[in-house]
Amino acid sequence: MKPSISGLYGITPETDDTLTLLEQVGAALAGGMRWVQYRSKSPDRELRIRQALDLRRLCAVYAGNLVVNDDVMLALEVGADGVHVGRGDMPIREARALLGPDRLLGVSCYNQLELAVAAAAEGADYVAFGSFFPSTVKPWAVRAERSLILAARHRLQLPVVAIGGITLDNAPGLIEAGASAVAVVTALFGARDIQAAASAFNELFRIPCASHE
Repeated sequence: MKPSISGLYGITPETDDTLTLLEQVGAALAGGMRWVQYRSKSPDRELRIRQALDLRRLCAVYAGNLVVNDDVMLALEVGADGVHVGRGDMPIREARALLGPDRLLGVSCYNQLELAVAAAAEGADYVAFGSFFPSTVKPWAVRAERSLILAARHRLQLPVVAIGGITLDNAPGLIEAGASAVAVVTALFGARDIQAAASAFNELFRIPCASHE
């Protein structure tokens, strides 16, 4: 059975330095992260294949899950656990058909609940909203309100992932609103102690919070 996404969801920084990438992701996995999204826009496909394969092997050591951003064929080639698609990527139904029933399919829904409803109908396993806060990775991204998480949880029977400028300080409000996972780049992989940062993010999901029902 496919695992359900939850907790800290680390999105890898763009880099051609595979050794550093593996060291960073390894530290986060050692800190308790169990979800990794490999995101690379490099035109060097061989590099992306090597990095994705190395990350899959590393995730296996920690019983982690590897999701590939955008590239369904790369995910299938390296045996990743799933794919995350957004606007302009492969259509959801086509991605679902290629992935089969056993791999995870996540969909970016930005700040639109109706996109999430449609994604669920077309086979998504989780939906992602954001950016909830200003992001240095995607400064142009549309902004989403916290109330969107609550609305999605009431409307859909899918995990909701929050993304965009998320830190240890602002993540609790999103979790309280019902986010199943928080997707983090800078506040995790830019931390001085990545393992400690990962542990701290995961701890947020263990702290009782107000009901979002």
